[in-house]
Amino acid sequence: MPQQRYYLAIDIGASSGRHVLGSVNGNGVIELEEVHRFDNVQVRRRGHDCWDIDMIWENILVGLEKCRKAGKIPETIGIDTWGVDFVLVDAQGRLVGDAVAYRDARTNDVAADVDAGIGLERLYRVTGIQRQAFNTVYQLAALSREHPEELEAADRFLMVPEYLNYLLTGHMVNEYTNATTTNLVNARTCTWDSFALEAAEAPARLFGEIAMPGTVVGGLAPEVQQRVGFDARVMLPATHDTGSAFLAVPARDAQAVYLSSGTWSLLGVEHEGPITSDASRYQNFTNEGGYLKRFRFLKNIMGLWMIQSIRRELNGVSYVSGKGAQLKRAAKEIGFGELADAARAEQKLHPDAPVPHVNVNDDRFLAPASMIEEIKAACRETGQPVPDTVGELMRCVYESLTGCYADSINELSALTGRTYTSINIVGGGCQDTYLNELTARACGIPVFAGPIEGTSLGNLMVQMIGDGVFADLDEAREAIRRSFDVVEYQPE
Repeated sequence: MPQQRYYLAIDIGASSGRHVLGSVNGNGVIELEEVHRFDNVQVRRRGHDCWDIDMIWENILVGLEKCRKAGKIPETIGIDTWGVDFVLVDAQGRLVGDAVAYRDARTNDVAADVDAGIGLERLYRVTGIQRQAFNTVYQLAALSREHPEELEAADRFLMVPEYLNYLLTGHMVNEYTNATTTNLVNARTCTWDSFALEAAEAPARLFGEIAMPGTVVGGLAPEVQQRVGFDARVMLPATHDTGSAFLAVPARDAQAVYLSSGTWSLLGVEHEGPITSDASRYQNFTNEGGYLKRFRFLKNIMGLWMIQSIRRELNGVSYVSGKGAQLKRAAKEIGFGELADAARAEQKLHPDAPVPHVNVNDDRFLAPASMIEEIKAACRETGQPVPDTVGELMRCVYESLTGCYADSINELSALTGRTYTSINIVGGGCQDTYLNELTARACGIPVFAGPIEGTSLGNLMVQMIGDGVFADLDEAREAIRRSFDVVEYQPE
């Protein structure tokens, strides 16, 4: 009987990271096992919100040790993370400066100046990436103005997963899907663009050749092998987590919209080429690179960040759904399910009450001091009813979010000239049944929710295809359909 082969996805999001082992049993069913999970928290350094890279690295090693202790040594390892954030390293491979997080305010006073100097129309035509104030092009410009000496001292630019790969293997490799999130890659040549690098005020010498998912970075460095007790090949998945999540969508046909639902809602389709028209730019759609140079034509929507922020803010708050129930401090902590229940109860109690809507993509919701107060202020400023209970607040967020989904699908259809007949939701957000129900209702088409571990699965798919477990992506997606439950929601 052949020995079971394991593959390891190290999937690190903005709030947590996890090590997920994947294998395929004798019936062709994919099996997943989470062997390690850790919180990903930001730290304050030199006046900026930064990622704790040392903590992340230590947890990567701890997760690898747990694989050895379980007797499940992976054939290959792949790391994916969020996009846009980076580090600089010097000629000795040492960090130069900090890994500043994208929600930090350092680009606030820079982005408009950069836009005025480079022309948004030209930048979009070249890169196809939507304008967001935290894009790497603006982060580099902000760094150039605040700490030009760091760019002088640097020898290489590495995105976060690329730096972690370097720590694992000793090899520095830039990966395509994450590189495209920077606003610095030419959408047609799939290489760093000299015009965009000039706009970022970044020396071209820092940027290495771009490698595609499926590339083997190398084996584990000797010091890593000594720590974890084994060797394995490190392979590039789609290192941008959305790129991995889209790979795992078990869509039934080409008329499906993909929605990767997490801190961000990434809503779009796989497309054969970039769409960089003025109409696409006005609608703020983006063309992110995908596996096999596919394009993810999508819109970044604020997503569950608003709900996550409200939950953190309410931490330990009890409430009573219904008119007149105020937000009151208490000992019990509210979970995500309770927030959804509060919205559902409010809808049943007051089905005809006007529901305020906010623009979930407004920058005011990116990192407010109080998400609750910011939502209330937005409603007040637009002359709408101001939510004063948890149920009213959550119903406002849910209705605003799903309304944005519906608008985005209409825009997507107009830009591609195609009619979409279903939505496939993957990621943690697909567990929110109330959100799924509202999405089907708002968009008027069926929703297929699952699998939950979309990002880890997509990461594993590239590794398994690279190791010959699956012949190609179509075969891998068929295995996903066979292996995981998908729940259907019909519009009312």
